[in-house]
Amino acid sequence: MLAMSPYPWCPCGRGGCRGRTASRLSTGGPATQCLARGAQRRVASSRRCGARGGRGDAAAAHQPRRGCWSSPSHRLGHRIDAPSCSPVQRALLALTLPLETLQLVKGRMLRAIREGLSRQTHAQAKVQMLPTYICSTPDGTEKGDILVVELGQSHVRTLWVTLLGDGNQNPQMRDKTFDLPAGIKQGKGEVLFDFLAQCVSQFLTDIGNPQQHIPLGFVFPFSCRKQQLHKAELISWSKGFSCSDVEGKDVVQLLQWSINKQEIYHVEVVALINNTVGTMMTCSMEGKPCEVALIVGSGTNSCFMAPAHLVEMAEETSGRMCVNTEWGCFGDDGTLSDILTSYDEHVDHESSNPGERRFEKLVGSLYLGEIVRHVLIALTVEKALFVGNDVTVLKTKDALKTQQVLEIISKEDGVIEARRALEALGLQPSERDCCRVQQICRAVVSRAAALSAAGLAAILSHMCQTRELELLVVNVGVEGDLYQGYSRFKEILQGVTAMLSPECVATFLPSVDSTGRGAAIVTAVALRLAAKREEVDQMLAPLRLSRADLQHVQALMRQEMELGLGRESNANASLRMLPTYVRNTPDGTEQGEFLALDLGGTNFRVLLVRVAQDICITSEIYVIPTAIMHGTGEALFDHIIDCMRDFQLNQNLKEQVLPLGFTFSFPCQQLGLNKAVLLSWTKGFSASGCVGRDVVQMLQEAAQRKNFGLNVVAVVNDTVGTMMSCGYDDPKCEIGLIVGTGTNACYMEEMRNVGTVEGEQGRMCINMEWGAFGDNGCLDNIFTDFDLMVDKTTINVGRQRFEKLISGMYLGEIVRHILLAMVDKQLLFCGKPCPQLQTRDIFKTKFLSTIEIDGLALRQVQTILQNLEIQASFEDSTLVREVCETVSLRAAQLCGAGMAAVVEKMRDNRGLDRMAVTVGADGTLYKMHPRFSQRLQQTLEDLAPNCTVTFLRSEDGSGKGAALVAAVACRGAEPEEQPLLPPTPQ
Repeated sequence: MLAMSPYPWCPCGRGGCRGRTASRLSTGGPATQCLARGAQRRVASSRRCGARGGRGDAAAAHQPRRGCWSSPSHRLGHRIDAPSCSPVQRALLALTLPLETLQLVKGRMLRAIREGLSRQTHAQAKVQMLPTYICSTPDGTEKGDILVVELGQSHVRTLWVTLLGDGNQNPQMRDKTFDLPAGIKQGKGEVLFDFLAQCVSQFLTDIGNPQQHIPLGFVFPFSCRKQQLHKAELISWSKGFSCSDVEGKDVVQLLQWSINKQEIYHVEVVALINNTVGTMMTCSMEGKPCEVALIVGSGTNSCFMAPAHLVEMAEETSGRMCVNTEWGCFGDDGTLSDILTSYDEHVDHESSNPGERRFEKLVGSLYLGEIVRHVLIALTVEKALFVGNDVTVLKTKDALKTQQVLEIISKEDGVIEARRALEALGLQPSERDCCRVQQICRAVVSRAAALSAAGLAAILSHMCQTRELELLVVNVGVEGDLYQGYSRFKEILQGVTAMLSPECVATFLPSVDSTGRGAAIVTAVALRLAAKREEVDQMLAPLRLSRADLQHVQALMRQEMELGLGRESNANASLRMLPTYVRNTPDGTEQGEFLALDLGGTNFRVLLVRVAQDICITSEIYVIPTAIMHGTGEALFDHIIDCMRDFQLNQNLKEQVLPLGFTFSFPCQQLGLNKAVLLSWTKGFSASGCVGRDVVQMLQEAAQRKNFGLNVVAVVNDTVGTMMSCGYDDPKCEIGLIVGTGTNACYMEEMRNVGTVEGEQGRMCINMEWGAFGDNGCLDNIFTDFDLMVDKTTINVGRQRFEKLISGMYLGEIVRHILLAMVDKQLLFCGKPCPQLQTRDIFKTKFLSTIEIDGLALRQVQTILQNLEIQASFEDSTLVREVCETVSLRAAQLCGAGMAAVVEKMRDNRGLDRMAVTVGADGTLYKMHPRFSQRLQQTLEDLAPNCTVTFLRSEDGSGKGAALVAAVACRGAEPEEQPLLPPTPQ
């Protein structure tokens, strides 16, 4: 909470008062106390507002008073020439930024952040938003010895840091500082890096030169473009450095080369960081993860953890990544021109890089003393200061240091400090001069704090928005001589940040020795993650199929298809390749009314399908009671006929006997288009007296018992129904695919190849029953230990092996077993026992679909896990997502390999160089998973390049398809081939 007004020299509390003296407020009198209470009220009001990403009504809570400068739309010089203002007052007003202006600065920074993150606008962005490839904050388990080299403004520091795995609370450190030789900052780059290597060599000699492999963290506080954690090209020098032949080159490689020249071959540069990242990583300690860091010292910068998929210049697309904003360049495109004063322009003109790093020149301590100096020069010209003094000394660059400025405004006897500093320059200031100099120093530093707050508020609001939070609670690590050396800077920074981003609650954590320890921690985290990555990759490797693996699966599928079609070899094939007696697909000439019966679970549907130019479907759902599912076959089929009679009455069909297509989604041996012998019940059914009997005959017997007219033209399974349903819309559809709770496929095969059915002419749809592919052991090399665990707990151990790799009934279970193994290896959930995951089927396959939605924030993955009573870190959530992606990718690829075998066989059958065919597809996994269909098609295109395959999603495939099978059968039947109708009931 803000403890005082951010503008203590301004009576209105907002920095814009005209014609009022500010000197009486410098002592913190009643006016200042009033302002503190007002600021607190504004912050409280902003908190209650809860606005997201906007002004949050913080500005509106304090409307401008009469006489206050508050319009941010004009340059300062046009706003402060009120004749009633003295030169000192005009100078103070010029350095004052009201809250409305700070809101504008925040908004501009927010836009600059988004431009820097976007691949389309990054090249033109001044705020570069550089990816650091630091994707995890410390978890406290880091341990080991780390060497650090830190390049400072005038020195090189080497450190030996030993992390004990105790939460990083008590690292053991030895360090040594080396002064940079004169001229090295402007010399050859090779000389600089050789000197760094010499420092490393000398330091290791001093501490005994341990010969084990030594990882090194390199602190390089300059703007770099990183491709990896240990690969970074220098964009530009700053802070007085201008070494030749370095910009555009990999500084990590340059340092490694120099280290190798010193023959210190056991030292490896593992990570490069800047001091901002070091601050964030150092403050991520003692159980307090830190996700934002701010440096306000000689220069200024910030970094924060962003969703990786928003960092478009990096390859990582999951998890989070620390982004180095390099916000010192904010304003280089003129964005800040309306707040720059003539004093700022003079400082910029005299700098080594005019027109560059404009934000840093308003905020960094390297420049604040210079701003104060130019204000004093301007006031002496107007004879408002040092009357009668020779002020030539003020024209000397760096005559007044920022450290002196901080002492003038931070010490209780600041006026005395002002006199001491001015007299050291040879001036003879009056008491009034000293007071006014103190006011100017305070204004310059306070403006720097307020601008830092505006930038920080933009970052916090961006984080809140991208994470879709109503309230962001975050820790901010801060370092720099301004924050640590001037308590009012800290108060202004925190207070203004709270006002500008009321939807964010930030806890500021001062960093101690951030760069050295931070580099060690970054390096240790990198080593921990590398070791973890190796274990994770080793565990998931068996599930990651190569192209050769998929080609092998394709060849095996083709082989099993040939065996299943052969009369003599069918019994030994894992693919049954069942004839369906469906000889044709729809050609668009079908017409009439048809009934369809869709039985495949505890609910079944009865449909009336009217086929004309369009298809019109009316349907009703009926429930099969559990007692009937487990009763007799007669009772089951009697119940079905009763429901059909009810449907017929409801649809006013009276005594019409319409052709019926019967979708019966249980394993059957089909003996004709309307003859199918039940092989076994599944899906919870166990009605007696059915297995081994013709299901159509049983349905007709029930109709006779109930005196119900029935004409069953065709019996099909849901895969054939899907193909026929899509075939009505696309005549090229000759393949059906189901990938849902289970999986299966069918396709149109040449009759000459179907050895299990008499006849050589034409084609017939073959129900592959490909879920059983591999039941003969041909896929054993594809099965992993996780697949075997899943198989052992099923009711059909050793059967439907292909289905158990692909379908929705099993993918969640595969993921669950992988997660349990990772917990056991302490790769997940900090290795803590996770009893919830011991529950079978607790991790639903639908979770895979949800978790893999593009752009889904990992916070929502955490929510899914929390609903399972699993407390997951962000890093855990990233790994869970990776496991889900690995399992679902394998499923899609295996499905694609199987489909490649089908289309290539069809192409070979027809003697075509290229073939175009459509696949009718259905099933919850195919339809609901965000990437399954795309991955399947990509695999198919790769493995069957001579086939152009179009996928058509089936709508109501089971019922509609069964009716169309009946329609096609009626269309093609000769009059004498029409099925006999049962007697008309009396």
